[in-house]
Amino acid sequence: MQRGQGVQTDPPPCGLCPTGVLHQACLHPLGLRGLGARPLVRSGQDGAHKLPPGQSRPPERGEPGPGCPPGPRDFPQPPEGAWTRLEKVEHEQEVSLHNELIRQEKLELLAQRFDHKAGMREAWLGENQRLVAQDNFGYDLPAVEAAMKKHEAIEADVSSYEERIQVVVELALALEAEGYYDVRRVSAQKGSILRQWGLLTELVAARRARLEQSLALQTIFQEMVYMIDWMEEMQAPLLSREVGKHLLEVEDLLQKHALLEADVAAQNERVQALNQAALKFCELEGYQPCDPQIICNRVTHVQTCLEELCQRAAQRRMELEASRQLWACFQELEEAEAWVREKEQILASKPCGKDLSSVLQLSGQHKLMLGELGGRRALLHQAVKKGEQLLATQRPGVAQLQEKLREVRQHWKKLEEVTGTHQQKLQEALSFYQFSAETDDLLAWLQDTYRLASSDDFGHDEYSSQALLRKHAAMAQELERHRAPVLALRAQLARLAPQHHQVLDMQIRIVEVEQLYGEVAEVAVLRHQWLQDALAVYRMFGEVRACEGWLDEKEQWLSGMHVPQELEDVEVVQHRFESLDQEMNSVMGRILDVNETVQQLVEGDHPSASEVQSCRDHLNGRWNRVVELVEQRKEHLSSVLRIQNYLLECTEIKAQIREKRRAVESSQYSSGDLGGVLALQRKLSAMEAVLVVLEPRLLELQQEGEALATAHPAQALTILLHFEEISEEWEALKRTLQGCEDSLSVASQLQQFIQDLDNFLTWLVKTQAAVASEELPSNLAGAERLLSQHAALKEEIDRYEEDYTKIQAASDLLAPEEADVPCLSLQQWLQKLDVGWTKLLQMWESRREALVQAHIFHLFLRDVQQAETCLYNQASTLAHAELPTTVEAAEKAIRKHRDFITTMELSVPKTTLALQAGESLVRQGSPYSERAQEEMAALRDNHRNFQLAQERMQQLNDHLDLQRFLQNCHELAGWMGEKRLMAGDQAAKPHARWLRHQALRAELAQNREWLDKIEQEGQQLMEEKPELAGSVKKQLEEIRQCWVELEGTSQARAQQLFEASKAEQLVQSYADLDKRLVNMEGQLQAVDAGASLATVNNQLKKLQTMESQMEEWYKEAGQLQAQLASLPLEPASKEAVDEKQTAVGTRIVRLIEPLKERRRILLASKEMHQVCHDLEDEISWVQDRLPLATLRDPGSNLQAVQHFIKKNQNLRRELQVHQPRVAEVLERAGALTSMKIPEVAGVQLLLEKLRELWGALQEQTEQRQHLLDATYQVEQYYFDVGEVEAWLSEQELLLMNEEKGKDEQSTLQLLKKHLLLEQSIENYEETVAQLSRQCRALLELGHPDSEQISRRQSQADRLYVSLKDLAEERKAGLEQQYWLYQLSREVDDLEHWIAEKEVVAGSPELGQDFEHVTLLQEKFTAFASETGSVGNDRLAAVNQMVDELIDCGHVDAATIAEWKDGVNEAWADLLELMETRAQMLAASHELHKFFSDCKDLLAQIEEKKQRLPEVAARESRSSAGALQRVLSSFEHDVQVLVSQVRQLQEGAAQLRTVYAGENADAIATQEQDVLRAWKELLGSCEACRLQITTTTDKMRFTNMVRDLVSWMDDVICQIGTGEKPRDVSSVELLMNYHQGLKSEIDARSQSIAACVELGKALVLNRNTQISLQIRGHLDRLMTKKKELSEKWDKHWEWLQQMLEVHQFAQEAVVADAWLTAQEPLLRSRELGSSVDEVEQLIRRHEAFRKAAATWEERFSSLRRLTTALLGPLPAVRARAYLLGGEGSSPTPDALFAPQPHDSPARLPNGLDLLPERTPRPDRPRARDRPKPRRRPRPRDPSQPPGESRRSRSAPAQSSALPPPPPTHTVQLEGFLFRKHELEAPNRKASNR
Repeated sequence: MQRGQGVQTDPPPCGLCPTGVLHQACLHPLGLRGLGARPLVRSGQDGAHKLPPGQSRPPERGEPGPGCPPGPRDFPQPPEGAWTRLEKVEHEQEVSLHNELIRQEKLELLAQRFDHKAGMREAWLGENQRLVAQDNFGYDLPAVEAAMKKHEAIEADVSSYEERIQVVVELALALEAEGYYDVRRVSAQKGSILRQWGLLTELVAARRARLEQSLALQTIFQEMVYMIDWMEEMQAPLLSREVGKHLLEVEDLLQKHALLEADVAAQNERVQALNQAALKFCELEGYQPCDPQIICNRVTHVQTCLEELCQRAAQRRMELEASRQLWACFQELEEAEAWVREKEQILASKPCGKDLSSVLQLSGQHKLMLGELGGRRALLHQAVKKGEQLLATQRPGVAQLQEKLREVRQHWKKLEEVTGTHQQKLQEALSFYQFSAETDDLLAWLQDTYRLASSDDFGHDEYSSQALLRKHAAMAQELERHRAPVLALRAQLARLAPQHHQVLDMQIRIVEVEQLYGEVAEVAVLRHQWLQDALAVYRMFGEVRACEGWLDEKEQWLSGMHVPQELEDVEVVQHRFESLDQEMNSVMGRILDVNETVQQLVEGDHPSASEVQSCRDHLNGRWNRVVELVEQRKEHLSSVLRIQNYLLECTEIKAQIREKRRAVESSQYSSGDLGGVLALQRKLSAMEAVLVVLEPRLLELQQEGEALATAHPAQALTILLHFEEISEEWEALKRTLQGCEDSLSVASQLQQFIQDLDNFLTWLVKTQAAVASEELPSNLAGAERLLSQHAALKEEIDRYEEDYTKIQAASDLLAPEEADVPCLSLQQWLQKLDVGWTKLLQMWESRREALVQAHIFHLFLRDVQQAETCLYNQASTLAHAELPTTVEAAEKAIRKHRDFITTMELSVPKTTLALQAGESLVRQGSPYSERAQEEMAALRDNHRNFQLAQERMQQLNDHLDLQRFLQNCHELAGWMGEKRLMAGDQAAKPHARWLRHQALRAELAQNREWLDKIEQEGQQLMEEKPELAGSVKKQLEEIRQCWVELEGTSQARAQQLFEASKAEQLVQSYADLDKRLVNMEGQLQAVDAGASLATVNNQLKKLQTMESQMEEWYKEAGQLQAQLASLPLEPASKEAVDEKQTAVGTRIVRLIEPLKERRRILLASKEMHQVCHDLEDEISWVQDRLPLATLRDPGSNLQAVQHFIKKNQNLRRELQVHQPRVAEVLERAGALTSMKIPEVAGVQLLLEKLRELWGALQEQTEQRQHLLDATYQVEQYYFDVGEVEAWLSEQELLLMNEEKGKDEQSTLQLLKKHLLLEQSIENYEETVAQLSRQCRALLELGHPDSEQISRRQSQADRLYVSLKDLAEERKAGLEQQYWLYQLSREVDDLEHWIAEKEVVAGSPELGQDFEHVTLLQEKFTAFASETGSVGNDRLAAVNQMVDELIDCGHVDAATIAEWKDGVNEAWADLLELMETRAQMLAASHELHKFFSDCKDLLAQIEEKKQRLPEVAARESRSSAGALQRVLSSFEHDVQVLVSQVRQLQEGAAQLRTVYAGENADAIATQEQDVLRAWKELLGSCEACRLQITTTTDKMRFTNMVRDLVSWMDDVICQIGTGEKPRDVSSVELLMNYHQGLKSEIDARSQSIAACVELGKALVLNRNTQISLQIRGHLDRLMTKKKELSEKWDKHWEWLQQMLEVHQFAQEAVVADAWLTAQEPLLRSRELGSSVDEVEQLIRRHEAFRKAAATWEERFSSLRRLTTALLGPLPAVRARAYLLGGEGSSPTPDALFAPQPHDSPARLPNGLDLLPERTPRPDRPRARDRPKPRRRPRPRDPSQPPGESRRSRSAPAQSSALPPPPPTHTVQLEGFLFRKHELEAPNRKASNR
């Protein structure tokens, strides 16, 4: 819209006149009459005028403006100088008008710029809105992506255009701010642009959302295409028929197929995700990027392909799995067959074993094989089952499987048979060998058991007998367990296999086992009886010895015991007797056991029965004597204990009574104070309770004293005298109590009565005032509140009723003392009390009745109000109800009305209850009865709603039926109207109309039943409800008429449509298409490049529309051609259609090229116009900002400077942001200017202008920024200085306050505030310093106002320094005041604390015993430590505070010094008192500790004495080591007491120097008692030690003798028990073993000597019985030692003789063999046939002669040895022995065979002939023993190589034991060589 066209303008305003309109009179003096048509100034919306400079207010109405000429009547006569003033005013007015004209011209220019830019922006916005509104995104992914890129370019263009819109808005705002006259139009145009801009941004955002949806959908479609291609590729491997030719190949194929399936599964998830993402686009509301049916079709196609692929994969897997099962079955069967063959070979080659171990090993192997067989059986069955299943499937390749199954079954059956046979053989062999081994073991065990059972060792004491008996019992149990196996041997033999139980050797061994078992059983029974008897005797003797020892000890103690007279000593003795009773009970049980044992032995005819009986009688007699002695001592002790207890109890009771009497006397009643009376009464009550407890004790004590005096006449006087003293004290105490009670009775009762009466009267007055209230409730809540308050008063009255009764009762007792009452008499007070109490009850009752009536009435009003509200709501609902007009509304109304009726029924009881309550009020005569009747009457009038509700329900039901009928009729009528329109529709094609009409007729036939149903319902409704018959009948008639008309129209229309022609449709279609093409061709002929950008854009849009139409028409032509090909037309019609078709095709081809040329021209024109438009916009943008950059006003204050800086910064940011845009426009314009077209000149001019303006704008902006920065620094400094000075002045006023605190807390608060203020001042120092730095910086820059800046800075520094000084002064004053208050508090607290500690330190309690005094001392030590440390710290702190305050010159220094002196004196007194208390407690602790130590030491000594009998009692039942350990432990415990006794003596000596009198005597007595008990304990210990030492030595000696004798018996049995030696080696072994025995004997000689010495020492003991036993043991030991020595010597001599004999026999055999070997050489008659042979024979003979010379010496040695050994033997026997017989040599046994008795032949050493060995029954036979191979004798490693070995006959020189002799005979191997020298008696054999 052009400026000034079509706009109603107001008259121009005037700034000179009050009317606001520019007058001709105002313009006349300046000659500006012709300017009245242009607006000069504006008036604001509020009617205010813009005043000219110098005018502060507008002139009043009727008053001329300051520059307006006055009217004719207003001109006064000019005085002198008036013209001068007038000229001055005229000049000023002229200047003002000139300025206003300039401003108006600027506004006009600004408005022109606004109109130009607004028009451009509106055109651009409209064009872009039309562009964005199009949605031609394409139908594939590349097209949509191109559309997205194009849209992003559009968005970038739109976002960059926002700045231009903002420029237009700023122009409009500037016009509004300057008051432009046409501001309404500007605002409207600005609003239109903003609305179009908002619409554009919304359209862009919506188009982007649609584009994103289309892009996402096309991406999904592309992914679907990729998935379908992949599925087609996957079909090839899945269709393969290859299933593998063996198992490995099948497995490989399965692995490959598994990978394919994994890919399919992965792609399945991807396909599902794609399908779900695609289907979401079908559910979108509003814009849909594609037809939902297309999306569903594509999703279905992809899903179908995927399912087909999955089915093929599953089918392929099934085929591969079947192939793998077949080949796996073949492999399993082959493996099973190979395993069966292998096991058959193993079982066929296995033996059955030769002994038990081999059979067991084979059995274990067979079990393992059976387990393996079982596992293989299950696997084979599974394989066979799989094979049968595969056979049933009849698959290819299963023919060979059946043959393989048959072969495997046969092999398996054969293997099971072989396994069973082998297992049976193994079981039979195992049974036999196991039976044989068990029989051998049983026989060996029976032999060992017989040897043990036939032993004659029955033990030498109780412990050894018990051990033997336990061993024998175990042996008997073991023998009994072997009975069953022995008896079952024959049965087991019979169960063996036939080839085993016929073995003769096994039957013989079974007979031997049975015979030996019978012998062992008989011997075991006899030995058990003998061991039982021996154990009983030993046990009885041991018990008798122990009991006699105990009796000796106790009898000795009882005989020498003296009963003391002191109570403590008597208690100690009594304690000993109590422990003695326990010991006697245990000893008596042991004596009874001894008697029982003796009786059993006598009855069993024991050999020692007489000795046992005499021992028992002696023990019983001693026991009876001890029992009598104990009873005598206990009786004497109990009598002394009763007397001492009686005397002690008398003393204690006497002391208690005296103490109570003194306490009563010290607390007599002295004043009339009620508190004192009460305290004294409490003390007397406690005293009476104590006396009640003491009185029964006095009676018991009197009876006990009389009984003791009767029993002990000698001490009767002392006993009765103590009780008389107690009686006197008791009477004195009772008299004192009686006097105190009499003095307190009257005073206490009177005081208590007056106090109770005063309290009761006070409460009575207060309660009467509360009850007398006349307040009545105005509502129900108030009534309930008053009732609860009144009930609370009643509860309080009931609580005070008991007090009232007590006061009445007390008044009766205190009537005689009435005169003592100071004010009124007691009777007057009581009368007032009675009257007040009665009045209070009456007032409360009357008040309660009134409140109850009011509460009931308000409850009634509440119920009535609720009922009326409910009835009113019901009536209102029924009155305003309307009938519904639809079925749904009618049903809803009925449901709502039913709920309403239910609600009414529920509200009826409320109304009834309210009426009943009102009637009750009327009957009771309530004061509110009249109002109740009125409310009841109103309520009954409103109770008629239920009948109306029933009528309304019936009306709604009838209306519902009618509406349902009408709804059915309306639906049918609507359907018929719709079908009538369809029947008459002529718009569609004939064929479509025919199909639609056929469907219509089918619907008519179906809906005929609908019409019949409606008629039936109408008839029924008219019959049931006659009032509705008119409307129902009318509706039925209308429905019938419409139905008839519809059927007629349908029949007529069917006939018309059937005759329509189809060829006309094609001709018409081609004709229409040709017309449209002709129209487009006409539009393309007029080619116009466009005069503006908007025109070009419009033409481009039209061109795009033409192109899209061309595409649609091309498709339509193709469809028509397809229809033409499918229709059978006549030749004429077909020719016409072909002609039309050819014309349309030619025209379409001719239009394609003009469309392309038209698009090229328009695009070039658009680019040119767009560049020009952008250059103009940028030039305009730069020109708009250039005035702001060239502005030279820096601002007059800080806010103005900041505002300018902000504007300049915004401008710089705009330039920086806009620079890319300008560069892009310049680049495009530069590219366009290079083209040679006519329009380039205009573009070149705009380009140069934009470059100049852009450079100038940047330069001016930088200069403006520098100027503003410098101005900002100065203004900022001035502002900061002003703020600092204001803050310093404010703080100075605060510090000048002279307020001081009244106490410590207030002073502390002031000090805290001051410290905060001071901290604020300190923190502000940085601000002042920062200000100083700013000042220096400005001075360095040389600012023009440097002098003023320096002056302001100096003033701020002076103010800050003075403020700090003032703060220090204020702080010092407050601190001194606070310190003074703090010191006062500390001094008061310390003095109070010292006073509390003095009370504790001055306590006179010193403790009753050691524990008590220890506790007191510990507490006081902790108290003193804590008090000292805390007190010193607190006192030091106080003194330090005082010194500091005095040193700092406090105002109150004198008062502070006085406080210090007082505190120090109080602390010194407390320390002195604590020191005194500590000394007293230490002395008391020393004394009580001594007494406690004495008591503990006596208890320990007594405990040690009691342990002595226990130590002695262990003598008879413990070993020597145990006794020694017990004694050592006991002596160690006693040794610990030595230091304690010594310390006790030292402590007693120290205490005797301190104490005197009773304490000294007690100390001495305790010390003497301890020393006496200590000496007794030492004597007892010495006796016990001597006894235990003797017993230990005896037991040790007995054990040593027993061990040594047992050892010698073993050695004697070992000597000579070996087999006969049969050669030299066996003799040497026996000699080495015998020499080892000699070494062992020599080693034991020291033990024997020590045992003999111990026995001799024990013989010297005074105990005759022990000496005899020791002598017997010594004789036995020496006899056994002598026997051992003699036997060893004899056996050693025999072994030496046997060694010489066997050595001679070996040498003789060797010599005989040599002679036999040389004899053929000598007897040979060969002399040689040649010289060589003769020489050889000579050399051989010379060698023989040399050997014979050597052997001559050996033969001489043999002759000498033979002479020494044989002596007088006959020569013939000697020769026979030396030379031997025919093939055998004499043995040593034959050589030394026994001669007849008349033969004097004996061995050379004088020994008798060796006896023959007899076989032992328990020794195994030689054939049963193993026969190990011979081993060579090892050489001694310690022997030197050149030294010959010592002879075996020589005695051993070392203590090393020889190796044990071998148990087998050694055969001779090789030859023996002997040395020439034979030295007697040290002969040595040569080495082998």
